[in-house]
Amino acid sequence: MTISELTLKSSAEIDEPVRRFEVFTGAGRRRDWSAEDKARIVSESFEPGARVSAVARRHALSPQQLFTWRRELRKAADAVPAFVPAVVVPEPAVAPERTMQSSRPKRRTRQRRAAAIEIDVAGVKVTIENGASPATIAAVLGALKAGS
Repeated sequence: MTISELTLKSSAEIDEPVRRFEVFTGAGRRRDWSAEDKARIVSESFEPGARVSAVARRHALSPQQLFTWRRELRKAADAVPAFVPAVVVPEPAVAPERTMQSSRPKRRTRQRRAAAIEIDVAGVKVTIENGASPATIAAVLGALKAGS
Protein backbone atom coordinates (compact mmCIF):
# COMPACT_ATOMS: atom_id res chain seq x y z
CA MET A 1 0.00 0.00 0.00
CA THR A 2 1.40 3.46 -0.91
CA ILE A 3 1.38 6.62 1.19
CA SER A 4 -1.22 8.25 -1.04
CA GLU A 5 -3.53 5.26 -0.61
CA LEU A 6 -3.16 5.50 3.15
CA THR A 7 -4.00 9.17 3.24
CA LEU A 8 -6.98 8.89 0.90
CA LYS A 9 -8.77 6.11 2.80
CA SER A 10 -10.59 6.72 6.02
CA SER A 11 -9.30 5.07 9.18
CA ALA A 12 -12.19 2.56 9.16
CA GLU A 13 -11.14 1.22 5.74
CA ILE A 14 -7.45 0.69 6.67
CA ASP A 15 -6.67 -2.83 7.78
CA GLU A 16 -3.02 -2.33 8.52
CA PRO A 17 -1.34 0.38 10.60
CA VAL A 18 0.61 3.26 9.05
CA ARG A 19 4.21 2.20 8.66
CA ARG A 20 5.88 5.58 8.12
CA PHE A 21 5.30 8.87 9.86
CA GLU A 22 7.11 12.09 8.75
CA VAL A 23 7.21 15.38 10.60
CA PHE A 24 8.16 18.55 8.73
CA THR A 25 9.17 21.51 10.87
CA GLY A 26 10.26 24.98 9.92
CA ALA A 27 10.31 26.61 6.54
CA GLY A 28 13.24 24.61 5.28
CA ARG A 29 16.89 25.35 4.84
CA ARG A 30 17.82 28.84 3.70
CA ARG A 31 20.84 29.29 1.51
CA ASP A 32 23.48 31.71 2.68
CA TRP A 33 24.96 33.56 -0.29
CA SER A 34 28.38 35.15 0.02
CA ALA A 35 28.82 38.78 -0.99
CA GLU A 36 30.98 37.70 -3.94
CA ASP A 37 28.29 35.31 -5.20
CA LYS A 38 25.61 37.97 -4.88
CA ALA A 39 27.77 40.52 -6.72
CA ARG A 40 28.51 38.04 -9.51
CA ILE A 41 24.84 37.12 -9.98
CA VAL A 42 23.70 40.76 -9.87
CA SER A 43 26.34 41.84 -12.39
CA GLU A 44 25.23 38.97 -14.63
CA SER A 45 21.66 40.30 -14.47
CA PHE A 46 22.85 43.77 -15.62
CA GLU A 47 24.60 42.44 -18.76
CA PRO A 48 23.09 43.62 -22.05
CA GLY A 49 20.32 41.31 -23.21
CA ALA A 50 20.09 39.46 -19.89
CA ARG A 51 16.66 38.86 -18.38
CA VAL A 52 16.37 38.86 -14.60
CA SER A 53 14.02 35.87 -14.57
CA ALA A 54 16.42 33.80 -16.69
CA VAL A 55 19.40 34.67 -14.48
CA ALA A 56 17.38 33.91 -11.35
CA ARG A 57 16.23 30.56 -12.75
CA ARG A 58 19.82 29.63 -13.70
CA HIS A 59 20.93 30.18 -10.08
CA ALA A 60 17.81 28.64 -8.48
CA LEU A 61 16.58 31.99 -7.14
CA SER A 62 13.23 33.67 -7.32
CA PRO A 63 13.22 36.80 -9.49
CA GLN A 64 12.02 38.78 -6.46
CA GLN A 65 15.17 37.82 -4.55
CA LEU A 66 17.37 38.97 -7.41
CA PHE A 67 15.46 42.25 -7.72
CA THR A 68 15.96 42.76 -3.96
CA TRP A 69 19.70 42.25 -4.34
CA ARG A 70 19.79 44.72 -7.24
CA ARG A 71 17.85 47.32 -5.20
CA GLU A 72 20.22 46.88 -2.24
CA LEU A 73 23.20 47.35 -4.54
CA ARG A 74 21.74 50.59 -5.95
CA LYS A 75 21.08 51.91 -2.43
CA ALA A 76 24.64 51.07 -1.38
CA ALA A 77 26.02 52.78 -4.50
CA ASP A 78 23.99 55.93 -3.77
CA ALA A 79 25.38 56.09 -0.24
CA VAL A 80 29.01 56.06 -1.45
CA PRO A 81 30.25 59.46 -2.62
CA ALA A 82 31.32 59.47 -6.25
CA PHE A 83 34.79 60.77 -7.03
CA VAL A 84 35.95 62.23 -10.31
CA PRO A 85 39.52 62.46 -11.54
CA ALA A 86 41.29 65.69 -10.66
CA VAL A 87 43.41 67.35 -13.34
CA VAL A 88 46.17 69.64 -12.16
CA VAL A 89 47.08 72.32 -14.68
CA PRO A 90 50.24 74.34 -14.11
CA GLU A 91 49.87 78.10 -13.80
CA PRO A 92 50.81 80.00 -16.97
CA ALA A 93 54.22 81.59 -16.89
CA VAL A 94 54.25 85.27 -15.98
CA ALA A 95 55.57 87.50 -18.78
CA PRO A 96 58.83 89.24 -17.83
CA GLU A 97 58.50 92.91 -16.91
CA ARG A 98 59.77 95.50 -19.34
CA THR A 99 63.18 96.83 -18.49
CA MET A 100 62.63 100.10 -20.26
CA GLN A 101 60.99 102.86 -18.24
CA SER A 102 57.98 104.44 -19.87
CA SER A 103 57.03 108.05 -19.55
CA ARG A 104 53.54 107.15 -18.35
CA PRO A 105 53.00 106.33 -14.71
CA LYS A 106 52.31 102.69 -14.06
CA ARG A 107 48.73 101.77 -13.47
CA ARG A 108 48.05 99.50 -10.58
CA THR A 109 46.59 96.29 -11.99
CA ARG A 110 44.33 93.98 -10.08
CA GLN A 111 46.06 90.70 -9.54
CA ARG A 112 43.84 87.72 -10.37
CA ARG A 113 43.75 85.07 -7.70
CA ALA A 114 44.41 81.50 -8.82
CA ALA A 115 41.39 79.21 -8.88
CA ALA A 116 41.34 76.63 -6.15
CA ILE A 117 38.62 74.39 -7.65
CA GLU A 118 37.30 74.21 -11.21
CA ILE A 119 34.36 71.94 -11.98
CA ASP A 120 33.32 71.20 -15.57
CA VAL A 121 29.89 69.55 -15.83
CA ALA A 122 28.23 69.06 -19.21
CA GLY A 123 30.06 72.00 -20.74
CA VAL A 124 29.40 74.34 -17.81
CA LYS A 125 32.54 75.45 -16.01
CA VAL A 126 32.30 76.53 -12.36
CA THR A 127 35.28 78.12 -10.64
CA ILE A 128 35.53 78.34 -6.85
CA GLU A 129 38.40 80.60 -5.88
CA ASN A 130 40.60 80.57 -2.80
CA GLY A 131 38.91 81.90 0.30
CA ALA A 132 35.39 80.82 -0.61
CA SER A 133 33.30 80.01 2.43
CA PRO A 134 32.26 76.40 3.08
CA ALA A 135 28.61 77.46 2.80
CA THR A 136 29.25 78.83 -0.71
CA ILE A 137 31.02 75.64 -1.77
CA ALA A 138 28.21 73.50 -0.37
CA ALA A 139 25.61 75.62 -2.18
CA VAL A 140 27.47 75.30 -5.51
CA LEU A 141 27.86 71.54 -5.14
CA GLY A 142 24.22 71.18 -4.10
CA ALA A 143 23.09 73.12 -7.17
CA LEU A 144 25.28 70.98 -9.44
CA LYS A 145 23.94 67.79 -7.90
CA ALA A 146 20.34 68.95 -8.24
CA GLY A 147 20.89 69.89 -11.88
CA SER A 148 22.35 66.54 -12.90
